[in-house]
This record gives sequence, C-alpha cells and structure tokens, in this order.
Amino acid sequence: MEKFRNKYRIPSARASWWNYGNDAAYFITVCTKDRECYFGDIVDANMQLSHIGLLADVFWYEIKKHAKNITLDVFQVMPNHIHGILILNGNGNGNANGNVETTHDDIETTHDDIETTHALSLQSQTPGQKRFQHQGSNTISSIIGSYKSAVTKHAHRLGYEFEWQGRFHDIIIRNEESYLRIVDYIKNNPARWEEDKFNPAKKKRDDA
Repeated sequence: MEKFRNKYRIPSARASWWNYGNDAAYFITVCTKDRECYFGDIVDANMQLSHIGLLADVFWYEIKKHAKNITLDVFQVMPNHIHGILILNGNGNGNANGNVETTHDDIETTHDDIETTHALSLQSQTPGQKRFQHQGSNTISSIIGSYKSAVTKHAHRLGYEFEWQGRFHDIIIRNEESYLRIVDYIKNNPARWEEDKFNPAKKKRDDA
C-alpha cells in the first residue's frame, strides 16, 4: 500500500483518469463525522434545519461567490449529510460522456458505501486550500474543502460542536437520463428518510 508522510493510507477510489477541474456536472455527497445528526430532523417528510443545518444550507449557496465557472443545481440538507449537484462550466476540458455510468444502483451504492466508493481524503490539503479565499485550481476538491471549512469554522465560532467526515463522495453525471434520476433522488431524499441507511433509527431497528 502506498505511503503518505510515512503513514499507510487507502488509495483514492476516484477516477484517476479524470481531472476534477474539468467541465462536468458532479453529484456530491458529504457526511458528518460518525453520521451524527447535526443538521436537524425530518418531520412529516420535510427537513427541519438546526442552527448548524442552516449554516450548511447558507454556505452551499455562498459557493458561487467564491468559485469560478460554477453553477449550483439541486441541493438538499439531510440530518447527517448533504447532497448537491455542482456544474463546472468554463474551466475547459470537460467531456464526461461515456466516462461514468450512473444508474439507480450507483445511487444506492452512494448511501451504502459512502466511505469507500469514489471517496477523496482531504487530509493532505493545506489550510489555505480549505478556505474560500484560496480556491487553488478551482477543482471539486478545493470547492468542497472550502465549503466544509466554512461551515465548520462558523459552527465553532457560534459555540456548536460539529465535525465533518474527512472524505466526500462524487459521481460524474454523464448524461441527461442520469441527471434526472439523481435530481429525483435528491429531491425525494427527505420523504425516504425512514428507510435511509444513514438514518440512525433505521440502523437501530435493523440491529435489534
């Protein structure tokens, strides 16, 4: 296994052949540490945001003020994770056609194997890369790293305990059919919370 700073690390499962600064639509999922429900609760199939959930929501829409060539598409804060679609358009070199096959099974895998599939560790980023003011090469990793850092910084400033999972999951959306399927999945995620594998109550039921 490859070493980083003399410590073993899990090789990234992301697409090594793809430049994540390329023009494309990306389906992003980020979880809280240990899947703690920091962001609020689902009530009658609707998300009720906590104070930290409001930060997660507000700072997502701030991304467009600090990143270049980006469009924010559908987005949803869940009790212990967020889903969103980011579209890079203007960086160049984008052509996701045929690169990644996104199906309903892939979306289910997103929830089941979030920590191992297409995951990116941000541990090697410098502090400067984790701020909105330093977008680096305007890649998905720098944009999401900055978003996570902003939410964490302001949650701590307000006195809240909060921490993200150290990785995030991305899927390159390759065609209109996949895009529409993912949009539907994100929009209906709150209504499906009872059976969501991220739901701690479901896990307790399954373990009982």
